Amino acid sequence: AFDGESNANAKYLAFAKKADEEGYQKVASLFRAAARSEEIHKNNHAAVITKMGSVPTADIKVVETKSTAENLKGAIEGETYERDKMYPEFLAEARSSGNKEALRTFNFAKIAEGEHAKLYAEALANLEAWKGDKTTFYVCSTCGFTTTNAGLAKCPVDFTPKEDFEAIS
Repeated sequence: AFDGESNANAKYLAFAKKADEEGYQKVASLFRAAARSEEIHKNNHAAVITKMGSVPTADIKVVETKSTAENLKGAIEGETYERDKMYPEFLAEARSSGNKEALRTFNFAKIAEGEHAKLYAEALANLEAWKGDKTTFYVCSTCGFTTTNAGLAKCPVDFTPKEDFEAIS
């Protein structure tokens, strides 16, 4: 999980740069917000790994960027895999071993990945409308939940107050 989130962070930052180059500033904002969310997941996973007595390590892969549309398709596939396959398996292992801290951080990540998949699908379906000015996304500093809704009073996942969300453009 730590390795995957570390790589997702690097990948989404590269995808944001490509989206900016192609004039898709709103998509770039989304990729930057998702990159921050993945960083939060990475840090949460690292804390659990450290508490278990190990050192978190990641093998960061070279990022291959394509067009923004292709990058969105790849991001949807990655987030869907994490939501539907990877994190459910990790959650089952955490449950069977009784690791409540891992269960918590895996659940946070799984929910956020599902939201990222929805946002990426929306961007891909309306790609031309996502050109132009940047938009602001709000990222929960505790779990990485990502939204455009500035009116939330608290995170719907972990109840972090909106004052602790990070605004990413």
